[in-house]
Amino acid sequence: MEPLLGMSDWYRQDVTSVLRNLKTDLNGLTTTEADRRLSQHGKNELIEQASKSSGRMLWEQFTATPVLLLIAAAVVSAYLGDYKDMIAILAIVLFNAFLGFNQEYRASQAFAALEKLAIPKVRVCRDNQWRVILSPYLVTGDVIMLEAGGLVPADSRLIESINLQIQEATFTGESLPVEKTVAAIATENLSLGDRRNMAYMGTLVTYGRGLAVVTETGMETELGKIAQSVQTVEQLQTPLQRRLDDFGRKLAIAILLLVGVIFVIGLSRGENLQLMILTTVSMAVAAIPEGLPAVVTIALGIGSYRMLKHQALIRKLPAVETLGSVTTICSDKTGTLTENRMQVTVVDLVGHRIDLTTKPNGYDNFSVLGLALMGATLCNNALFSEAEPNHEQALVLGDPTEVALLAIAYSLGLQKSELECQLPRILELPFDSDRKRMTTVHKTHSFDQLSRHLHQPAPDYVSFTKGAVGSLLEVCSQVWYQNRAEPLSPDWRERIETANNQLAAAGMRVLGIAFLPLERSVNPPVEQDLIFIGMLGMLDPARP
Repeated sequence: MEPLLGMSDWYRQDVTSVLRNLKTDLNGLTTTEADRRLSQHGKNELIEQASKSSGRMLWEQFTATPVLLLIAAAVVSAYLGDYKDMIAILAIVLFNAFLGFNQEYRASQAFAALEKLAIPKVRVCRDNQWRVILSPYLVTGDVIMLEAGGLVPADSRLIESINLQIQEATFTGESLPVEKTVAAIATENLSLGDRRNMAYMGTLVTYGRGLAVVTETGMETELGKIAQSVQTVEQLQTPLQRRLDDFGRKLAIAILLLVGVIFVIGLSRGENLQLMILTTVSMAVAAIPEGLPAVVTIALGIGSYRMLKHQALIRKLPAVETLGSVTTICSDKTGTLTENRMQVTVVDLVGHRIDLTTKPNGYDNFSVLGLALMGATLCNNALFSEAEPNHEQALVLGDPTEVALLAIAYSLGLQKSELECQLPRILELPFDSDRKRMTTVHKTHSFDQLSRHLHQPAPDYVSFTKGAVGSLLEVCSQVWYQNRAEPLSPDWRERIETANNQLAAAGMRVLGIAFLPLERSVNPPVEQDLIFIGMLGMLDPARP
């Protein structure tokens, strides 16, 4: 029998071995066994550890050495009857404590954001029947269904994948979804992003569907490990806190030495004992810089407020000074410096390039642009929300690239719902990593808009293909130029490849669009002798 691999090595086992080691099968667990595992391992949910209480957060605001010196000065001022100084000093101490407590309390809510990634319900196979249960009651060995638009409820090993793509930016920071497979991967110590046969809790299914068997739940999942690290991070003092504490200790020692010397000198000269006590205590209070904590706290508070206006929450006030001392920031690009949202900025038609950062003037005259965007909209599986199907902000489901295509088409007056009613899809050849293309076939009926873009009567059927430009050129024999098809000559090919390289060099993701008029539909759709229309260049825009 094949030895059982570690829990982090499920991706290295084939499906049969995974099911055997989890003591389950494709029919799922029985209800009795699921209940037993639930009682043994607990619910599939993130557990918040006992966090620092509000009282402790408040208490810690009074434990810094400069603050302790101020409290001591207030006590001495009260003893000497100087109540004005006492009130002023205590006001400074309380103001400092309030700002520090408020800042730390708001930042301590980070765990709540992780809990939002859990989903309430999931489709699971129990007793050889599909049912919907609450996700906290999932256990290892459950067979679950993954569908486009849903979050993965637990770490799972895929056992079936139908064009399944999952957005894993939560763990990898990459905006593009990962195309999933089922086959075992032999390589050891793969990063999460390379484990293409695994699905992880909290990630989003953007395309296709699949079946998976749960391998880890709750705090044992990768998301659970992140939650654990968030709650157990070691609290270190910032450089400013260390310097203030060091300054406070040195100041306290210097004051004690000074007043001690003065006290001894005064007694040696025959001064009254009570007078010397009052004198030395008064000097000690005067030597303490009561305004220093207030000035520091106010300055840091202003800095923290300014950061908050830019969507950056400072957990501890002294970190503002630390951030101001930074000379170099190392950052990944996707989703950190950028919005993690693709946007079409350029359309390069054969012989004509259009900048879409501003709406093209006279769009109705750009029949080739309309044909390209029509193809990008129809050969597309992104979905609008049901509530507002014609609103740009309602693009909620799908591959970020396909969402970007629908967004630019909508902004120029093309709505997917209307196009699909007039040009219904009858066949689809899904995208795969080998072909790097996707093709859909549509019945045209009597669609005047297509005829207007083609400047000729519409055919009975039309196919649209989108994909990598190099892959498209392999199956194209013509180009669409000045409203008619021309042979794809070496000059045209060189011109298209040059434009593609220029867009790619500018940091864009480039997709090509082609079409083919058909007299009849063929299953599977034909991808040969296509007519190349143009290219769409997309960028992930930088954050403001």
